Amino acid sequence: MNAVSPETLVTAVQDARPLRVLTFNLQVGISTHAWYQYLTNSWQHVLPNSKRQERLAVIGRFLGHFDIVGLQEVDGGSFRSGNVNQVDYLAQQAGAPFHYQQLNRNLGRLAQHSNGLLSRFQPTRVVNHRLPGPPGRGVMHAQFGDGADALHLFVAHLSLGIRTQKRQLDFLCELMSSCRHVILVGDLNCTRAHLEQHTGLCEVMNFDQTPEQLSYPAWEPKRALDHILISPTLQVANSQVLPPLFSDHLPLSADIILPPACHKMLVVR
Repeated sequence: MNAVSPETLVTAVQDARPLRVLTFNLQVGISTHAWYQYLTNSWQHVLPNSKRQERLAVIGRFLGHFDIVGLQEVDGGSFRSGNVNQVDYLAQQAGAPFHYQQLNRNLGRLAQHSNGLLSRFQPTRVVNHRLPGPPGRGVMHAQFGDGADALHLFVAHLSLGIRTQKRQLDFLCELMSSCRHVILVGDLNCTRAHLEQHTGLCEVMNFDQTPEQLSYPAWEPKRALDHILISPTLQVANSQVLPPLFSDHLPLSADIILPPACHKMLVVR
């Protein structure tokens, strides 16, 4: 995959503002700011909480500042979420005209474990893939435009085990290998050092453009588990972890510069 020339990047900056991208594991709207709360708040993973909707309203308004948002650990509408599809609700609060849910673990009325995507631009297509390994993990592939200049966005939530992660990263690299302009976001549950050891990922992603950001735990960040990675054809103008939003993970944002032909694929319909 060839890197874009400096001249093309300069033109991209002049012609269009960067794409504002965010990834966030929102822990289904549970508020966690200390280790002991994993125990004391564990009931909220199965039972509704009257304050959860208030938190989601705050989160949704914050998400409205971004063009594309990848979400992990959202509930698709079950007893614990008050039968509210959190992807739909956050999209409404954020003013995002296009939103998509990937149901990865269906526990019926008890829980609907999902990934989510909010976008100000209409994708040409969105495909959901089940990741290798035990059931419950998936990746969303949203394509904006057609042909070589299309933008491909992947929203993933990987497993905890290193061996399973290796299989899942292999699968992701296979999906991304035929794409030119790529953004990969999500809770990958592994550090930058681990990702850089994956040969296939190094071939499709440009790690030099995305500094490591400590995102977990939110109250005392020590590990970089959440990532925004890009292909060599793109450039990051700014990347940062953002203040806590109730979850045990911090949100991570990046302003991404697209080549002009790729940027033209972003259509508001």
